[in-house]
Amino acid sequence: MRGKVRQAVILAGGEGTRLRPLTDTRPKPLLPVLGMPCIEYVISSLAEAGVEHIILACGYRSQDLIRMLGDGRRLGLEMEFAFEERPMGTAGAVKLLQDRLEPTFVVGSGDTMTDADLGALIDFHYERGAEATMGLTEVGRPEQFGIVGVDAEGRIERFKEKPRSEEVFSRVINAGTYVLNRNIIDLVPEGTKFDFSKDLFPDLLRRGRGLYASPLRGYWKDIGRPEDLYLANIEMAERRGKDTPQGRVAGTAPPGVEVQGPAFFGEGIIAAGCRVVRSAVGSHCTMGRGVTLQDCLLLDGVSIGQGATLRSCVLGQGCQVEAGTVLAERVLGDGTQVRADGVTEPVRPRTSI
Repeated sequence: MRGKVRQAVILAGGEGTRLRPLTDTRPKPLLPVLGMPCIEYVISSLAEAGVEHIILACGYRSQDLIRMLGDGRRLGLEMEFAFEERPMGTAGAVKLLQDRLEPTFVVGSGDTMTDADLGALIDFHYERGAEATMGLTEVGRPEQFGIVGVDAEGRIERFKEKPRSEEVFSRVINAGTYVLNRNIIDLVPEGTKFDFSKDLFPDLLRRGRGLYASPLRGYWKDIGRPEDLYLANIEMAERRGKDTPQGRVAGTAPPGVEVQGPAFFGEGIIAAGCRVVRSAVGSHCTMGRGVTLQDCLLLDGVSIGQGATLRSCVLGQGCQVEAGTVLAERVLGDGTQVRADGVTEPVRPRTSI
């Protein structure tokens, strides 16, 4: 590596409104992919790139993040937390940390799922003598992102945030991961809501500053909607699972379960005589005989009664589905009970005798 970057800021303050009800009880960065919180993939990528110190910029349900991540030692680095009194935008949140920033640092997003090689992005930043380097990825529908055009050297020539369909000139987008020199934060106004993509990067482009971009090497996905979270689990099972006669499987399928992969199974699952098709099943779930899961994501501790059929569903932690239920295209928050007639209600807490 031509230059070392020791420090990173991870932006993790959003409420994840499009993921409700899953985010009613946890912040978006703690939603699981193959049983591990999304943010831990980001942290691991940073640690592998040589980052030793992370500042986590928190907002919504910050105490959940603190409890899960602690001081960072479990993940191989040092971690501290910063809190916004009011939302300041992505660049505004980093501006609040300016006196703690090192001359060059990485900005990552707790709202995306990535295992990218960030060391390659850091190398590119130093090789180009850039002031700001943006990680890029390609998507099928770029209208919800910032699209980017670069020259042969990787210098950004065009940038358009959330273009209309007729404005799309590229399917290459801003992946929300940056290597930055601290001096560009001087351009972020004090006490003002300010975004990297909407405000700072267009300003750098107008000023002719050293704004570059390079494709990320590795997996990247925005997990903004429940179906995106499901797909992240299935695509990562395809990437990291093992080949079996039943397809690619991450984790270990319980004996007696018919599987059509890719699929994921957590620990402590009790199941037999079930059929699991392109689905991810969290730890300590129970499935009765005759259950069919197709294109589903179950978080930990879900219980499904005999003969139930679920298609295109995402179930939060501790959900209970009665025997014989048929459920399709539903997203249920933690602790929801589903009766066989399809009515949902909170799981009643057990009373001690």
